[in-house]
Amino acid sequence: MSYITTVSGKHFDPIAPQEELLDINDIAHSLAMVCRANGHMRIFYSVAQHSYSCAQEAEARGLSREIILGCLLHDASEAYLSDVIRPVKKELPFYLEVEEKLQDMIWTHFIGRELSEGEKQIIFEIDDEMLEMEFHQLMPEEIGDSWKKLKRQLVCGYRAAEMVIKDFIRLFKKYALTNKT
Repeated sequence: MSYITTVSGKHFDPIAPQEELLDINDIAHSLAMVCRANGHMRIFYSVAQHSYSCAQEAEARGLSREIILGCLLHDASEAYLSDVIRPVKKELPFYLEVEEKLQDMIWTHFIGRELSEGEKQIIFEIDDEMLEMEFHQLMPEEIGDSWKKLKRQLVCGYRAAEMVIKDFIRLFKKYALTNKT
């Protein structure tokens, strides 16, 4: 088998992705079911919660709808590929190539255009600041203090997947140009 079956029943090949099969509901559901840090958190804290928090931070900073959606969707390729921990991922050039191609397709599909390198840089800065906040609150160590730059006060805690999915979809619909699913 060279595809995965998504929760909505689509057959998706992450190596040869078809844009028309991308589904925001599949993405929200999958990311809400996956724990950050490869499960090495004191509590279950989902990738969807992380992505939603990144988008809320972009909102708090008054950034563009494209960056807000970019933050919400910055880990969306993980819904189709899964994720690999950072120390290993950097050693997997094929995985990185597949991930980048799929992630760019997702952003273009749901945002309506390609993101500039500057926009991507802002998204990944927010991502890293949020990662440091999550470690500050949910792990036994600090990995940096750039989380102090965050405009929103965030309390990382467990939330039921159903609630996270609803929040993720609601925020997506607030900023999406169309109701692409």
